Amino acid sequence: MSAFMSAFASLVGSLADLLQPLFQTASTAAAIILFTALVRLAVHPLSRAAARGQKARCRLQPRIAELRRKHGENPERMQKAIMELHAAEKVSPLSGCLPSLLQMPAFFLLYHLFSSSSIGGEPNALLRHDLLGAPLGGRWHDALAHGGVFGGQGWVYLGLFVIVAAVATFSYGRAKRQLAAGPMTPAAGPDGQAVPGMGAMTKLMPLLSFFTLITVAVVPLAAALYVVTTTTWTAVERAWLYRDMPVGGGALAASA
Repeated sequence: MSAFMSAFASLVGSLADLLQPLFQTASTAAAIILFTALVRLAVHPLSRAAARGQKARCRLQPRIAELRRKHGENPERMQKAIMELHAAEKVSPLSGCLPSLLQMPAFFLLYHLFSSSSIGGEPNALLRHDLLGAPLGGRWHDALAHGGVFGGQGWVYLGLFVIVAAVATFSYGRAKRQLAAGPMTPAAGPDGQAVPGMGAMTKLMPLLSFFTLITVAVVPLAAALYVVTTTTWTAVERAWLYRDMPVGGGALAASA
């Protein structure tokens, strides 16, 4: 693990050196944003596949409803028929989870890297880097202790909070418009039956974007930059990928 973290620290340092002529003292922060963009580019094909799967699931809803009516008195036959339908249409109910799951290791790598005072037995030189005076290894409470909310470091976090709030508002508004455009497709399990509580959860999913504000406040600034960048990317990517989502399927697309 130590050797792996050393290699990752070297990668971040190399990206920072590459960007230094353009971003000067903010080159390490820029390297983190670039690293995040590279991660998102790597998982973008999976995001496209997830979008295709979501649209396919929406198209299958009338056929699934028909299978429910046809085999309502035989749950085993209904489950088998629905699974056969998914297999025939090459639709996986788990495809939407993969992009998010594959991004988690990158976030935890950055979190660990900028939370460790030493890497490979050597002092962590990356902790000396900052963004407009705010240490990349620091947290919001550290900024509050050095000038308060409107101090030099505090303004950096306020800027991040504004970006996250704007992105969350955009995502929430888009989801609400899609809900208003048509009835929400009920969330269903492999047997085609509605999953208890999933309807309410689907309605609440757009609000979860606002909880990103808490994440930005409590993690190291380097990890917060990753969160802000990937959240913004996600909002733009979903708006593009789901732009032709059938009416009534948008709510699920927003939470995919």
